[in-house]
Amino acid sequence: MPNLDHPTFALVKGHFPAKRFRATEFRGQSTLIVEPADLHGVMRLLRDHDAAKYDFLSDVLGVDYLNYPAKMPGRFAVVYILVSTSREDRFFVKTFLDPSIPTAGIEADPALCVDSVTDIWPGAEWREREVFDMFGIRFRNHPDLRRILTWQDYPAHPLRKDYPLRGRGERESYRVIDRSSA
Repeated sequence: MPNLDHPTFALVKGHFPAKRFRATEFRGQSTLIVEPADLHGVMRLLRDHDAAKYDFLSDVLGVDYLNYPAKMPGRFAVVYILVSTSREDRFFVKTFLDPSIPTAGIEADPALCVDSVTDIWPGAEWREREVFDMFGIRFRNHPDLRRILTWQDYPAHPLRKDYPLRGRGERESYRVIDRSSA
């Protein structure tokens, strides 16, 4: 049975009593699961409240749960890893998103959108751009949401699990450059 007595769980529930949250713990790491609409308010509380003081955003990452053996609340998740440097405490916040259109293409899916936290942690800018580029999850109010690891017209989001392992012919269309022509 997981030990869900991390004080941050009670803090968040106390400030948002009408909201629905889930909590998990795995190997001593606590994760708060929030609804996408509630994410921004919870993140601001975790940074600003004196009892939380999560002053460092360590990472933002995406997860694709396609064909995952357990039933998940959504196909995609955005995970935020927060650190309180004063307490040396690490805390995870996760939100799930479910696509509303097929994910094989590059079309913008309105269901795969969550509020940006760049106004809370400016260091989230490049991390959110990476999640956008690799998974196609858009971040509302992001100051510069464009691709960061692939070129601007790249025809897909390569870390989605329905993306073919060998690509869709992108490598075959590269112009070969040898030493004499470079």
